[in-house]
Amino acid sequence: MLNNSDISSGNAPGSYVPDELNPKGFHSVLDIMHDASKRFADLPAFTSVGRTLTYRELKQKADAFTAYLQQHTDLQPGDRIAVQLPNVIQFPIVVYGAMQAGLVVVNTNPLYTPHELEHQFNDAEVKAVVVFANMAANVEKILEKTSIKHVIVTEIADLHSPVKRLLINSVVKYVKKLVPAYSLPQAVAFNKALELGSHHAAQIAELKLTDLAVLQYTGGTTGVAKGAMLTHANLISNMHQLKGRLDHLLNDGEEVFIAPLPLYHIYAFLIHAMTLVEYGAHSILIPNPRDLPAFVKELKKWRFSGFIGLNTLFAGLCNREDFKSVDFSGLKLTASGGMPLTHAAAERWQEITGGAVTEGYGLTETSPVVAFNPVGEEQIGTIGLAVACTDIKILDDNGQSLPNNEPGMLCVRGPQVMRGYWQREAATREVMTDDGFLITGDIAVQQDDGYLRIVDRAKDLIIVSGFNVYPTEVEDVLTMHPSILEAAAIGIEDEKTGEAVKAFVVLREGETLDQQALHDFCREHLAAYKVPRHFETRQELPKTNVGKILRRALRDE
Repeated sequence: MLNNSDISSGNAPGSYVPDELNPKGFHSVLDIMHDASKRFADLPAFTSVGRTLTYRELKQKADAFTAYLQQHTDLQPGDRIAVQLPNVIQFPIVVYGAMQAGLVVVNTNPLYTPHELEHQFNDAEVKAVVVFANMAANVEKILEKTSIKHVIVTEIADLHSPVKRLLINSVVKYVKKLVPAYSLPQAVAFNKALELGSHHAAQIAELKLTDLAVLQYTGGTTGVAKGAMLTHANLISNMHQLKGRLDHLLNDGEEVFIAPLPLYHIYAFLIHAMTLVEYGAHSILIPNPRDLPAFVKELKKWRFSGFIGLNTLFAGLCNREDFKSVDFSGLKLTASGGMPLTHAAAERWQEITGGAVTEGYGLTETSPVVAFNPVGEEQIGTIGLAVACTDIKILDDNGQSLPNNEPGMLCVRGPQVMRGYWQREAATREVMTDDGFLITGDIAVQQDDGYLRIVDRAKDLIIVSGFNVYPTEVEDVLTMHPSILEAAAIGIEDEKTGEAVKAFVVLREGETLDQQALHDFCREHLAAYKVPRHFETRQELPKTNVGKILRRALRDE
């Protein structure tokens, strides 16, 4: 393991935590949970669907899950386990339980199609998966094409009392029909796993800062989904970098935060599964924030001090009359990330709630926080100041540093920068400079006061409701269709989702386009938010002199 003195010598990313970012000497993400379970044992940690988990229960159930993995599977430290869950209290139990067994967590979007799951599971060489029953049918479809040996299935109310569990799970399955039929005879029910594990003592793995904690999949600057290798050092560093902006505002054991953003996304993962755990805060998990009436109804139950969201969610809530009657008297922090914050959404949120929106910026590759507006000193339209121990460079096309107020490529160096992409050394080299800076792909300006502004996102990235959509992935699916010769995907403005995907296609000779059939075809292979909302047929697509499709030319139209 590298020493902290290695910072100045530019040694491997993901291998160190600066002393100033590790006051308690944490050696792994587990230390955060273990510490919180002692200091805040009887305080609420997570709530979802009316069931609250205390910090003591979190540790007890994580221990049971660890023991199950160790005594009833052949999984070994370093093996990968996919966690395919929405925002339910099973999520932190599974993540911490898996880490205690020394496993590497592969956060997996529950909305993924079988096609997307197959790629991610095989790329990460996943050996086990914990899946929400509502999505188990998709796992069934690709299981034989993967190396997965162990499947654990959980239903939404598994941790409720027996009567309430039966009632809620039955309504979800038989009345709302949200659980498609599946056949996974080898699967173990989550509650059964906990029961089996409770008869054994968990053997806590000895983890190091340099060990991998999470494989977080991203398209990076291309459409090929790659696993960003985030170490315990990366995540501990970034947690404390974020805490540096929040310590003056938040009090241990007193905060209640609303968690509508998915924990499988690194932004919400770092905040709710780590940073707020360190504060002994209470996270209210929202399994389906798209159901705005139910979401607002849940909000009315709490006097919350924090809200973690993104632009489209702020806009959607503020357009509802019932949202105005929510109690905002305790609100101290509203954090925005995942997509650009518009002035209109920020102003409307402040008008209704009485609190400002604090915007930050990050990438999967940076664990994710790079910059965050100082609370109380927000500059709307900026992403704030770089967090502690983070170096920023703005480079021109020739790789030369630019002065303040000149737009150029944003590059980042710090202890939160990933180790690299899983089993993709060439792709890692493409995004790292010789002196250890990550090339973000975003065009930014650094003002004289140090605040940063993003003036153009990674050139082709589309952001739909805060989710990254990589055009190459959409185009790959489109060109699988027998009628399509060529395809290009771009993002266009959309009132509800910020951006929507528009596809331009060139048809094969003699073919015609059935838009509904093409939409249905895409839906088979892509998560719903990636499916083009608009299609346009062209005789040809604009290209460079070497034949590369010019998406920018299509956007400029």
